[in-house]
Amino acid sequence: MALPVVDTEYLKEIDKARRDLRALIAYKNCAPIMLRLAWHDAGTYDVNTKTGGPNGSIRNEEEYSHGSNNGLKIALDFCEEVKAKHPKITYADLYQLAGVVAVEVTGGPTVDFVPGRKDSKISPKEGRLPDAKRGAPHLRDIFYRMGLSDKDIVALSGGHTLGRAHPERSGFDGPWTREPLKFDNSYFVELLNGESEGLLQLPTDKALLEDPEFRRYVELMRMHSLEIMQHHIRNFQS
Repeated sequence: MALPVVDTEYLKEIDKARRDLRALIAYKNCAPIMLRLAWHDAGTYDVNTKTGGPNGSIRNEEEYSHGSNNGLKIALDFCEEVKAKHPKITYADLYQLAGVVAVEVTGGPTVDFVPGRKDSKISPKEGRLPDAKRGAPHLRDIFYRMGLSDKDIVALSGGHTLGRAHPERSGFDGPWTREPLKFDNSYFVELLNGESEGLLQLPTDKALLEDPEFRRYVELMRMHSLEIMQHHIRNFQS
């Protein structure tokens, strides 16, 4: 879906906010939670009803209080620091920009961010995001609802290369990779290496190996780190 065209002044504000986000994320060392915020705001999209998606609604207490969003109030508060400096920017754009910058700061590619998302005050009901305790059929139900493909499912799972799970948020504990503040293809490398002491593999991660179609993309993305980076970032552009 094409985004509305924005004016030159808005683009200038986006550039300024991008610089401020880079400084904030580097200072706070908060890239993983910023990427998680961007994904959780976007990951509620329903292609059939055209509801949910990257519209900033996660700022509503009704939504950030969902169990799947535990801990994200921290990232929302960080974004408020940037929003206060650039009030013209929509929350919808700000949260997706934060995710893009989080990838850049941790070694991922620089992306030509496309702004123009509108804010919504309407939050979707709980249950639209993936449940880490489920398997391949559940992943397809969730991601196909967004209009995404098996390749998208695997690519977006690669976001686990950043950060770690926290027991007070998800019930799981530990990082997925040896360098959880570096955006690369390590998630796929570690996944194919099998379970390792100190590293986490969720049921949804293991499902990517157990399903032949998913595994095909895991093996592809292990070999082509640039492809996974580019594919992952493109999913933030809509």
